[in-house]
Amino acid sequence: MTGIETAEAQQHPGQPVKVRKKSRSHARRRLRRRLVRLAVAIGILALTGGACAAWLAHRADQVKTHLEATAVLLPAVEQKLLAGDVEGGKAVLEELQDHSTAAREAGTDPLWKAASSVPQLGANFSAVTAVAQSADDVVQGAVTPLVGTFGSIAWEDLAPKGGKIDAAALRDASPTLGTAARTVQLSYERLAAIDQSALLPQIAGPLGEAITPLNEARGALNAAAATAKVLPPMLGMDGPRNYLILIQNSAEVRATGGIPGAVAVISADRGIIKLAGQASAGDVGVFDPPLDVPEDQERIFTTRMGTQLQNVNLTPDFPTAASTASSMWERRNPGAKIDGVIALDPLVLANVLRATGPVALKDPAMLAMVKPTGLPATLTADNAVKTLLSDSYAALPDPGLQDDYFARMASEVFTAVADGQGDGKRLVEELVRSSEQNRLYVWSARPDEQRAISTTAVSGMIAGSAQERASFGLYFNDSTGAKMDYYVRRTAQLVQACMPDGGSAVTLRVTLTNTAPADAAGSLPKYVTGQGVFGVEAGRVRTNVIAYGPGRSLLEKARAGGGAAQLSSFRQDQRPVAVLTAEIGPGETETVEIDFSRVTAQSDLDLNVTPTIQPLEDVVRPPVRAETCPAH
Repeated sequence: MTGIETAEAQQHPGQPVKVRKKSRSHARRRLRRRLVRLAVAIGILALTGGACAAWLAHRADQVKTHLEATAVLLPAVEQKLLAGDVEGGKAVLEELQDHSTAAREAGTDPLWKAASSVPQLGANFSAVTAVAQSADDVVQGAVTPLVGTFGSIAWEDLAPKGGKIDAAALRDASPTLGTAARTVQLSYERLAAIDQSALLPQIAGPLGEAITPLNEARGALNAAAATAKVLPPMLGMDGPRNYLILIQNSAEVRATGGIPGAVAVISADRGIIKLAGQASAGDVGVFDPPLDVPEDQERIFTTRMGTQLQNVNLTPDFPTAASTASSMWERRNPGAKIDGVIALDPLVLANVLRATGPVALKDPAMLAMVKPTGLPATLTADNAVKTLLSDSYAALPDPGLQDDYFARMASEVFTAVADGQGDGKRLVEELVRSSEQNRLYVWSARPDEQRAISTTAVSGMIAGSAQERASFGLYFNDSTGAKMDYYVRRTAQLVQACMPDGGSAVTLRVTLTNTAPADAAGSLPKYVTGQGVFGVEAGRVRTNVIAYGPGRSLLEKARAGGGAAQLSSFRQDQRPVAVLTAEIGPGETETVEIDFSRVTAQSDLDLNVTPTIQPLEDVVRPPVRAETCPAH
């Protein structure tokens, strides 16, 4: 579901999903501006054609004119489709096809191609040819088939109705989406491979900027193609499936979001989804000896990952966490078969409630327990986070009752979704938003399905992903043994600097603030503060900060509070990993800086972070970029 909506709405981790998100209208305006700038720059090349300047000028003008038209018509097609006017979209598409074809013909003119061999200036002609070819490929090989496919799918039908999801249309669309995704991927690779240092600034600048929205489009289409491929079988269209749901409690932070407190099992059979059971993570118990986990991650996060379900996501690599959780569940429930794992947090529940509307408790015993506490018996988008992550701890001193309330409320939300309560189209949109916020993760035990999922934002993949290895990562694990992370506010920023010997260095700057009341030790529930059971004074918060650099970069040093900080250094899948500890009391703020060197030009200044109760855009600040650094 999420990938399809992303394909029509995004920009996107990404894959695993990335942290920089823009609105659809902003992305359209940005793409249009960049294509127009590139088209204007092409006109400059007409002045450099020697004896054939007149013909080259004519061709340059054609390329410029038709690319400008393409830039205008592409978002016009999208607008028609999103408004439900498929026939209108097809009419605009015909005009768009004419312009993209004309731009390609002008940019591949024999004389123009011959000019590509001219010393120094030839690379500019080649770059323009690549742009014209890519624009036409995208229009003919991606946009055109997608227009037809778009009209065959009722997007709101991807939401459950009466406990069932009809994935037939999505399955039929899978081949078209796969072809479109490959077309855009190849076009992106063609432009990304151009050496911009050999181009005139008037060509290199707009070209570099134009690659960004194309990169976003390929991420969206890759996600859509993966969704269309795996969602029908995952919904049990080829046989029954069972999924373990981890509901992550953000009040006690873990690398993928929060400690798995409540769990549930859902079944899917021919599109019919049912809640098969629910439990507390504590019910799964302790494993001694611990389950085996990958050695490189065990060195970083210790064998605790394999001891309890609550600790499987100490690693930010969700496939590792999910497969470990699946094994634990199956061992504790002989005969059970888990086909996949899904993780979400209370903010996902809040997003979903925007589509379903309020959801009320129905269990009589739970209602009787809740009534004298003052806790709401109805969960809404506005009260969900505060109720589940704060108020329930004050009202229910027994941790077991807290988990029961959390699990029951989550199951009521699931039931509302399965029954088709509320706006189906809005539900799909909210699930997409959740995946863009890195709050929704999916893992399949089927290797072929997992390979497809690994290309999308919901994979939560750290190990083995080339794109993830090119970015930075910042993750948090609570070391307080309490529920104090509800009060912690965080910001993070990448700061780049050029190095004298070439290449660049990047500092990851992290700020943590404890907003708990000054008298937190006495005013907050004991279960929230931890009461010093794990060696942290009540009211204080101790956090393990884990920072990942891009592949093949080097970890240098760290600072905290202006002075040198002790850190532990590791490597995972060719990525340097730093682990250090920060501890702050009520009202205190600490800033940590971690330095990485030998950051290559292929590395992105993108930062993946642990989702917390804060909106993602409040946590990740725009990177501070250096001037162009010389190649290392």
